[in-house]
Amino acid sequence: MINSFALSHGALQRVERLDAEVMLFSDPDAAERDLLHSHFKLDEHALASALDPDEVSRIEFHPDHLFLIWKRPENYSGGGSLAFEVSSCGLLFSPGQLLVIATDDTPLHGLGTGRPLNAPLDVLLDLLFNNIHHYLGHLKVIKLVARELQQKFNASMQNQHLVQMFNLSESLIYYINALHSNGAVLTRLRNHAEKQHFGSEAIGLIDDLIIENNQCYKQAEIYSTVFSGLIDARGNLMNNSMNNLLRKLTLINVVFLPLNLIASIGGMSEFSMMTAGTPWWVSYPLFLAAMLLGAGGMLFGLRRLAK
Repeated sequence: MINSFALSHGALQRVERLDAEVMLFSDPDAAERDLLHSHFKLDEHALASALDPDEVSRIEFHPDHLFLIWKRPENYSGGGSLAFEVSSCGLLFSPGQLLVIATDDTPLHGLGTGRPLNAPLDVLLDLLFNNIHHYLGHLKVIKLVARELQQKFNASMQNQHLVQMFNLSESLIYYINALHSNGAVLTRLRNHAEKQHFGSEAIGLIDDLIIENNQCYKQAEIYSTVFSGLIDARGNLMNNSMNNLLRKLTLINVVFLPLNLIASIGGMSEFSMMTAGTPWWVSYPLFLAAMLLGAGGMLFGLRRLAK
């Protein structure tokens, strides 16, 4: 699908033409891919890279345009897996036009709310700012979800909560990789802007982008380190709890197995024959007392060995 936008009064206005200042190609079909090849001179490798979620961020410099592969966070939809995914989008920028190639139509959502959009460069920088803030918002959500999972884990010790913590930790690894590669793109974009004599305001915005991206990267790195320690600690705690439970069950079995043997012998007629000269109301209480003393002695001995 092709969405065209003109820049009017500092905002994006939807139009119906193929020479608009800003164009969004969301999940392009075969005809739209041919248009990108023929009209905008975008080769097949660049187009495939823009739609590949595993593609690494990069920037390519051409005489009349720039082509960027940018890693962006996908919208979080919730669910039981608690996985935060990243995807790629392609940005073909020239002084008079910006093309955005993505798998959906979300890259341009929310642009123009913080600063006016008067040129395609403003749209490009605002899009990058919006993506970094999206990362920061997801990191806050991850922190809140981690606290909730920690409380649930302390209450129930279920494997499901531990698996969810693993999913969050894996998502943070993807975020760290994406933010690191995005940082390299921003650094090269800053150098290019200085060589091409971009305006001081644009260079200042790129500097702000680099700072915010680095802060986001450091925050994700800290969360990942904390999560790794928490997962190890929770796993050890679960193993320790299971070992304590198995030890208690073993003690119970060790105590009651010989008692079952003695009780079986006492329940047979041989015991009555052996105590024929003793009243039953004396022999059987003595037998029960002997069993209790034996159980207590074994329990005391096992506890001493377990220390």
